[in-house]
Amino acid sequence: MITIEGVSKIYSTSSVALRDVSLHIKAGEFVSVIGQSGSGKTTLTRLLIAEENPSKGKIKIGDWDISKIKTNEIPFLRRQIGMIFQDYKLLPQKTVFENVAFALEVAGEKSKRIRHVVPQLLEIVGLSDRKDRYPFQLSGGEQQRVAIARSLAHRPKIIVADEPTGNLDTINTEEIIQILKKINEFGTTILLLTHNREVVNALRRRVITLHNGQIALDQEAGKYIL
Repeated sequence: MITIEGVSKIYSTSSVALRDVSLHIKAGEFVSVIGQSGSGKTTLTRLLIAEENPSKGKIKIGDWDISKIKTNEIPFLRRQIGMIFQDYKLLPQKTVFENVAFALEVAGEKSKRIRHVVPQLLEIVGLSDRKDRYPFQLSGGEQQRVAIARSLAHRPKIIVADEPTGNLDTINTEEIIQILKKINEFGTTILLLTHNREVVNALRRRVITLHNGQIALDQEAGKYIL
């Protein structure tokens, strides 16, 4: 599903974010990526969604080499990869329903399909009864669930969750992880970038540890070791 071959990201001689990174993530895996600040996690995310290009090496999503992706292909790539961020990135002036619908509207989906799809997505994340509320009327956990529903709008093959529980308490963190596990059970590949030791250790899934831009550990059923 995701193949990274000898990828480096070099900004200058004194700033190297990734150094000769190679890894393969199979379709349907749930993988945690951990590392201290500056380890290369954020750069890896930017490369996967073509926000930046690698200085050298290849990145493949399926059979598609995105290392030198054309500008007009980027929107299609980003419909294949759902993104979830720590700060939710919801539109404050739109309701829960409208926030999720907006992801489909900008892609040119017809109103009939939007009215059909959005309720299904809200049901997956347990927010059917919150569809008419605005972000300021929701808890942090509920806002993150809206963001997850939005990330599923195009039925992506991959979800990249960048510190999705960073602003949440223990109870909401557990709820978000359970939703991600449910999505993974549908066959969606999950890439979780996190600092949360408890989450990683409880998952007992594959853990990739980055250190100074390189893969320090790759454990099939790993723990948070830093």
